[in-house]
Amino acid sequence: MAPASYAGNGEHTGSYYAASANPAPERPALKGAIEADVCVVGAGYSGLSTALHLAEKGYKVTLLEGARVGWGASGRNGGQIVNGLNASLQTIGRRYGADTARFVAGLALEGGNIIRERVATYGIQCDLKPGNVFTAMNGRHMKELEEMLELWQGYGLNCLEMLDREALSRHVKSDLYTGGMIDHMGGHMHPLNLALGEAAALESLGGTIHEHSAVLSVDTDAARPVVRTADGQVTARILVLAGNAYLGNAVPALANRVMPVSTQVMATKPLGEALARELMPADTCVEDLRYVLDYYRMSADHRLLFGGGVVYGGRDPADIRKSLIGNLARVFPQLADVQIDHAWSGNFALSFSRVPQMGRLGPATYFAQGYSGHGITGSHMYGKILAEAIHGDTTRFDTFAALPWIPFPGGRTFRVPYTVMGAWWYSLRDRLGV
Repeated sequence: MAPASYAGNGEHTGSYYAASANPAPERPALKGAIEADVCVVGAGYSGLSTALHLAEKGYKVTLLEGARVGWGASGRNGGQIVNGLNASLQTIGRRYGADTARFVAGLALEGGNIIRERVATYGIQCDLKPGNVFTAMNGRHMKELEEMLELWQGYGLNCLEMLDREALSRHVKSDLYTGGMIDHMGGHMHPLNLALGEAAALESLGGTIHEHSAVLSVDTDAARPVVRTADGQVTARILVLAGNAYLGNAVPALANRVMPVSTQVMATKPLGEALARELMPADTCVEDLRYVLDYYRMSADHRLLFGGGVVYGGRDPADIRKSLIGNLARVFPQLADVQIDHAWSGNFALSFSRVPQMGRLGPATYFAQGYSGHGITGSHMYGKILAEAIHGDTTRFDTFAALPWIPFPGGRTFRVPYTVMGAWWYSLRDRLGV
């Protein structure tokens, strides 16, 4: 097993998801030089989605992963299926025009639908459940939700429903909120088991996965792209770069476009079914509307999975429990002293525009990255669009690829302090309720 410099020995972090993962084989590292029809770098959702869609079209796909399948954000996230992109439809319309907003609105539910289809088609056991709830802490938040509902309905998206305080109590028993909104097409699941199930589906269609095969360099100028690892290389007809926050400096042209941001999650001890249903009667998942938000849900074994906080630049906080327990206690005071069995952190890739990036590096190299915290649905949708483009239909790919990416002010040197200052300002507004 070749160690991955960014991932220690390449084994999964000490998360609840890793501790409760379905059995999965350990795939061998790449050894020697091979050729592939399509080579995909990164066995997270972007890479798995692209590879699986291509395999279904008959392509022979080789997938390289620097650690284990789902090692990064795809296996560590909150497990919440949140529809749409991080940037709102209103922001997209203002920035890119009405036609682009209509295009993105038409895709708002696609990522979640792909996940549900994958689970059904391949029998993936990942505790998939419906319903995503947004909670409001004040009147300003309620107004934002009402505007979102009206905007989405204007695009023919009728999956949202406003919740007053009483209706919200049927989802979360907390005095912290004034009301909320539910997306009936949202949901939640065990994210690592989803990734493992998609990997198994790929292999069932003839795809090959090499774990512990961190990419050291990529040649996108060659007639056929070449990917080099510590112990081997792949020469491919088509290359897809889907390393996202963990691609590092292997592809310098992409490294400056996004910034790694860590978020934290912890899992309580099992609370028992009675208490779990008392706290969250409908077994939906929840996120609030603050700039630095809380998000939480119940696991299949009745643990509260509670996440939040960000560290720009991708560093881990010294004490994850300490950083989250105060917010958990504000939501559920009765859990202020609850035992925490697992606490972990992971990076997602933030783009300055909060719109994911898709494009080409050279004629035969494709990439997708920068989901900015909405990667569960965005990555599955982008993977399908990449597969469409590789198969010859570039209609949707070209629309996204044409959107200009916006560099972080100050470049890599100052992007962290600049973003921290912005986050501080918006967090202050959250505290003041303005």
